[in-house]
Amino acid sequence: MIRALTGFSTRNPWKVITFWVLLGMGLGVVGQALMYRVTESQLGDFLPDTYDSAVALKVAEDKFGIKPDANTVTMLVKRADGKPLGAADQQRAEAVAAALGKRRVTMPKSEDAPDFLAKDHSQTPKVAPGTVAPHRTFILFSVSLSGNSTDPGLQNLFKEFRNTASGMYEQGGLRTGFTGGLADLADTHDAEKTTSTVAGALTIGLIVLLNVLVFRSALAALLPLLAVSLVGGAAVGAVAGAALLTGIKLDPSTPQLISVVLLGIGIDYFLFFLFRFRERLRAQPERGAREIAGEVTGRVGSAITSAALTIVAAFATLGLAAFGQFRVLGPAVAVSVMVMLLAGLTLMPALLAVAGRRMFWPSRTLKHAPREGSAGRFGDTVARRPLAVTVGAIVLLGALAAGMAGMKMDYSNGSGGSGTSAAATAAEISRALPAGVSDPTEVYVTSGDGGALDRHGVDTLVRALGRTQGVGQVTPVEYDKAGDAARIGLHLTVDPQSQKARDLVSGPVRATVAAHMPTGAEAHVGGTAAIFADISTAVSEDLKLVLPVAAALIALILLVLLRSVLAPVVLMVSVGLGFAATLGASALVFQHARGEAGVAFTLPLVLFLFVVALGTDYNILMSDRIREEMERPGPARAAVARAVRHTAPAVATAGLVLAGSFGGLAVNPAPSTQQIGFATALGILLSAFVLSVALVPALAALLGRSLWWPVPPRRTARRPLSYEPGRRADETGSAAVAYDRVGTN
Repeated sequence: MIRALTGFSTRNPWKVITFWVLLGMGLGVVGQALMYRVTESQLGDFLPDTYDSAVALKVAEDKFGIKPDANTVTMLVKRADGKPLGAADQQRAEAVAAALGKRRVTMPKSEDAPDFLAKDHSQTPKVAPGTVAPHRTFILFSVSLSGNSTDPGLQNLFKEFRNTASGMYEQGGLRTGFTGGLADLADTHDAEKTTSTVAGALTIGLIVLLNVLVFRSALAALLPLLAVSLVGGAAVGAVAGAALLTGIKLDPSTPQLISVVLLGIGIDYFLFFLFRFRERLRAQPERGAREIAGEVTGRVGSAITSAALTIVAAFATLGLAAFGQFRVLGPAVAVSVMVMLLAGLTLMPALLAVAGRRMFWPSRTLKHAPREGSAGRFGDTVARRPLAVTVGAIVLLGALAAGMAGMKMDYSNGSGGSGTSAAATAAEISRALPAGVSDPTEVYVTSGDGGALDRHGVDTLVRALGRTQGVGQVTPVEYDKAGDAARIGLHLTVDPQSQKARDLVSGPVRATVAAHMPTGAEAHVGGTAAIFADISTAVSEDLKLVLPVAAALIALILLVLLRSVLAPVVLMVSVGLGFAATLGASALVFQHARGEAGVAFTLPLVLFLFVVALGTDYNILMSDRIREEMERPGPARAAVARAVRHTAPAVATAGLVLAGSFGGLAVNPAPSTQQIGFATALGILLSAFVLSVALVPALAALLGRSLWWPVPPRRTARRPLSYEPGRRADETGSAAVAYDRVGTN
């Protein structure tokens, strides 16, 4: 099947290229326009219905009409001269707020999508009176806008409302400030726009520079990037279309994560083809480039298929997760990787067939054999001293893994924009009022039989909550129209996104609610702190389930692919060490060195899947070449040295490219995304340079051909120039073997 696809593509390259150009451009436009329609920015909606905060969200929607996609922004109004608000000032502020609540905000026209795909976010905001600060320094209002808070369209709508409100208040000598989720995101997006653009440009520049240095060719440097970008657009469009048709909601970080993954693995796959293609062209100058392209892509296509299926299988296990953010991420990444794999077996062979030897112009490296270089010398070192290399790699990984001691999970959802106007407004509010005033915890009480609530019992609960340690203020009770549901707002004395808030809500607050619940009623605690407390529980359960299942599935796939019992064990142990080292290093950097609350709660699972799955890519490539070299006559260690010599440059270059792709996430304003970018980039570098190039070959040199038990490689006599450029019998070095002599063992 694989050779049939690559063979068809090299025989009919222009048909294949035309197909992918049309598909990539079409799906790319559709995906960009639809992505924000299929993403869900409210983390609480990813929780199963059995969790307390998820039930609270349902009650809020059914009884109080609070939409699931509602985004509440806190609007601060104060005198422009800083003096306390007078009675007339407060009346003016409330009058303008009432007018804003009746005024429809029109969305600016978008230039990013065609009119028939663009979504109109125009709406009339809900504006409600809030709290007057002590000494009447300011008054707060809550403003609610519906939509996906990560959608640039909704952010632009908020900016339009902000400009209108500021202008109306200025006429009365008042000024405004805005804070809250949507305001934070909009301000942070603007503040980090230049940084993100520069980071993206640097990532692309790094990829191009690496390819230029390695291949000394403009075409070999640019063509993979263009091809992968085209396929990436098709993949994102396919994911968005599938989500729209099935009604599945994706996490807002999914599109960016998919783009980074596809850029990295797509360039990796192209590099694997290019290195082997160049190698064959050097060895067999008399053969046609198209014929060699078909042969190379068929052979390497098997390796990248194995690697891609490992990634797909690993992420498929996320379908077992209870937390919806994980459960939808798995299929999205799996679909994207399958699209890239299809491109790897069709588009990439077609491009090689069309470009031929021109792919490496103006480099003259095809006309002479390459020097041994650092890869050859390192291969000799691994072959001569495999035990020392093994011990050194394990010591390094173990030292980094020690950072896991005392590691904590961070469930905060901060935007990271500490220098924005939204952050300054939040700080101004917190100096005068409880920290949770702009993001209250809410208790919803409903009657069990559908009748009217016992209001005396509700009042008793309110008084008990007011006495609870950590609750700074309790807002007046709000009843629904039927009188069978009540909403109680709690302003915590700590940051609602902090660990202290989660401990407070999951402990004293819920205990108070349970102890003073009105007879015959039900009560549920919602809000940011409650949602993250429940997410903490859900993620902990998912880690216990998904990690062992994913590891077992990957091991099973390796067992089938490598036709060996021992080799999969070696690879899984090595990538396990790499995962522990990466997670430990992340804790050292973010928790211990930078003083953050801990590592992002999504990091262990995402990191496990990426480091294990993507790291296994490089191990599969190296292992496949080691087995191939061991099929030749001669000592096993000489085979390992040759495998390292030929494969290490491809793995090293691919590792740098993939690490650079993920490293671009490290400048993202969201702290959790920064951690994922840093940790994944580090994990990829460890996988490439420590595991695949050093530890796995060293273990293969120690174990020899027994590594492949019970189906060891069949040693056959092959002359180097009839197959590939290897070392000849007259070469020097410990790895030199006379494998061109028929019958040598």
